[in-house]
Amino acid sequence: MENAYAPISEACVKALSDKTYEKRKIAASEIEKMVADFNAKKNFGQIRRIIDVLSKDFVTSNDSNKKKGGLIALAATSIALGKDTEKFIDEIVNPVLNCLMDSDTRVRYFASESLYNVVKVSRGSIIPMFPSLFTSLSRLVTDPDQSVKNGSELLDRLLKDIVIESSSFFDLDAFIPLVRERIMAKNSFSRQFIISWISVLNSVPEINMVVYLPEIILGLFQMLEDNMLEIQRMCEALLAQFLKTIQADPKAADISQMMNVLIIQAQSTNPLIQFTAITWIKEFVQLAGGDIIAFSSGIFTAILPCLAFEGESKKNIKDCATAVNVHLLELMSSGHNNKQKNLENLDLDSVMEVLRQYLIHSSVPTKIAVLKWVHHLFTEVHDEMSSHANNLFPVLLRDCLSDNSDEVVLQAIVVLAEIVNSATAKGSDFDQLQYKHFLMELLTLFSENKLFLENRGTLIIRQLCRLLNAESIYRTFAEILQEENTNLRFASTMVRTLNMILLTTSDLFDLRNTLRDIKTERSASLFECLYRCWSHCAVSTVSLCLLAQCYQHVSEIVVLFAYMEITVDFLVEVDKLVQLIESPIFASLRLALVSHANDNVDAQHLSRALYGILMLIPQTEAFNLLRNRLQCVPNYWGQPARINSKSSNEAQSPVDFEKLFAHFKRIQDLHRLQRLEQRKKNQF
Repeated sequence: MENAYAPISEACVKALSDKTYEKRKIAASEIEKMVADFNAKKNFGQIRRIIDVLSKDFVTSNDSNKKKGGLIALAATSIALGKDTEKFIDEIVNPVLNCLMDSDTRVRYFASESLYNVVKVSRGSIIPMFPSLFTSLSRLVTDPDQSVKNGSELLDRLLKDIVIESSSFFDLDAFIPLVRERIMAKNSFSRQFIISWISVLNSVPEINMVVYLPEIILGLFQMLEDNMLEIQRMCEALLAQFLKTIQADPKAADISQMMNVLIIQAQSTNPLIQFTAITWIKEFVQLAGGDIIAFSSGIFTAILPCLAFEGESKKNIKDCATAVNVHLLELMSSGHNNKQKNLENLDLDSVMEVLRQYLIHSSVPTKIAVLKWVHHLFTEVHDEMSSHANNLFPVLLRDCLSDNSDEVVLQAIVVLAEIVNSATAKGSDFDQLQYKHFLMELLTLFSENKLFLENRGTLIIRQLCRLLNAESIYRTFAEILQEENTNLRFASTMVRTLNMILLTTSDLFDLRNTLRDIKTERSASLFECLYRCWSHCAVSTVSLCLLAQCYQHVSEIVVLFAYMEITVDFLVEVDKLVQLIESPIFASLRLALVSHANDNVDAQHLSRALYGILMLIPQTEAFNLLRNRLQCVPNYWGQPARINSKSSNEAQSPVDFEKLFAHFKRIQDLHRLQRLEQRKKNQF
C-alpha cells in the first residue's frame, strides 16, 4: 500500500505525532535533512509536497500532538531551506499563523516558537507578510498564558529588528491602517505593543511617521490615561519625540488636521492628557502662526476654563493655557507683520459665541481674559465687531458690571467704553440714542439693586468718566434723571452719588473748571442741565451752585430750606457739604470769603449762605467746623449792604436763574408729596 504521507516515511509520521516532545523533535530533524537534500537538488516539488502534508495532515489536525509536531516540522523545513524559504513563505507561515489562535495553550506556544524560527531564517523576505504577522502578534501579546506571552515578546523583538534593517522595503501605507484599527484598544498589553511599534518606526531615519500622525494621535492621547505607569511614560516619550520632530520641521506634519483632536483632548478631565494637549496647542500656535487662527474658537473653548485653575497640582496647565492666550493675542495685534492675513483667517462669529459664553464663567481670571479679548477685537476689527455690540451689552451690563470682582467690573467698563468710542469714531449705528440707552440701562441696574449702587456705583461712574467724555456722561445722566417722575428717591440717591464724584474725583478736574465759568454758552448749558437734575437733592443743588460760584442763588436756596422738611438724610447731606467746603476742591470758595473784588458782593452772598447753613444744622462737629471757618471771615455785615446785587458769575451768565429756581421748588414739592404718600401707605 502506497504511503499517503510520502515523501515522509510512516515511521517519521508516527514519531511526529507522538505525545513526547523528544520524539517529535527527532522526527522534525529527519524532515529537516530531507528538505535540505531536496533543496540541494532543486527538487522544489517534493519540498512543496512535504509542506503540504505538514499543513493539511498535521497543523490542521484535531490531534494536538499532530499540530505540535507539524509546527516543529514546518520550522525545521524553513531552517533547511535557509534563504530559499522566500519561495515557500506563504505556504509555511499561514498554517503557523492559524495555530496562534488555537484553544490549546501549548499549541499556541509551539506556534509562536515555530513562527519565531521561520522569521529568523526568512529575515527580509518576511516583510510582504508583515500585515498578517502584525495582526497575529497583536493577539499574542494579550494571551492569558505567560509562556505564550513570553514567546510573543521574543518574536516581537525579532520582527522589529528585521523591519529596521529592511526599512527601505517596509510599506508604511499598509502598516498605518493596522495601527489605526488597534490604537484605541483598552488592554494595557495591546497599548504597550502599539506604542513600542510606533516608537521603533519613528526612530528609523528612513521612515517618516510624522506624516501619519493625524491618523494615530487620538489613540496616543487616549493611552496617556492607562493605569500602567510604564505605558503612560512610553506614550509621553513618544509624543515628545513627535513634537520635537515637528518643531524642527513644522512642514513635516499637517498641523491643521491635528488641531481638532488636540482641542478636544485639552478639555479632558485627565490632567496629563490636558496638559500634553495644551502644550501641543501652544507649540502649534507658535509654529503655524496665522494658519492656526481658524481654530481660535476651539482653542478658546479649551484654554479659557484652564485659567481658573488654582493650586500647584494644575499650575502647569494654567501657565501653559495662559501662554497660548498670549501667543494668540500677539498674532492678532497691530504690531504683528501678518496681522491682516491673520484676521482674515478668524471666524469672528464663532469666536464671539464662545467668548460670550465665558463672560458668565465663575472664574475671575477667565472673565478677565475674555473681556480683554473682546476689547482687543474692538480695537483691531471694530467695523466687523459692530454687529456684535448689541449682543454683548446685556451680558456686560447685567453680569459683568455686577460681578463680585472689582477687576472684572473695571475691565467690563473698558470694553463698554471701547465699544462706544469705536462706534462714535466711525459714525456707526451706535449713535447718541444707543449711547443714551446704554446709560439708561446702567441707571436701571442701579435702581434695581441698591447695594450694587452703593458698592459699585462710584467705581463704575469714575471709570466711565476716565475712558469716555466726562461732560457727555454727566450731561446724559442728568437728561435721563430729569425725566424720572416715579422713583424720586432713587433719583435723589443717584444725584448725591454723581455730585460726590463730581466734587471729589481728580479725573473730573476739567469738568469742575467748566462749571466754574458759566459765562460761556457751553458752560451755562451744562450747568442748567445738571441743575435741573440736581434739583432732586436740595443739598447737592447747593454744592453745584457753590462750585459754579452762583453765591446769590445759593443764599436764596438756603433761605428756602427754612420752609422744607429737615430730615435725617438732609442733615447728613449738609454735614457732608460742610466737610467738602474744607476740601481742596473748594479752595476758591474759601478765598472768595476774603475777596475785595466787586465790592465784596460775592463774599457777602457767600457769607450769608454759609451762615444760613450754620443756623440750620445742630451743634455738632460740622457746626463747629463751619463756625470756626466763618469766624476767620471779615465782618461784611457792617459794610454797605449789596445783597440785592448779583454775584459776579451770575451777572455775566446767560443762565435763567429764576426759571431754574422755579424748577427746583417744583421738584422739591414732588419729593415732599411722594414722602407724604409713602407715609400714608406705611400706616396701613
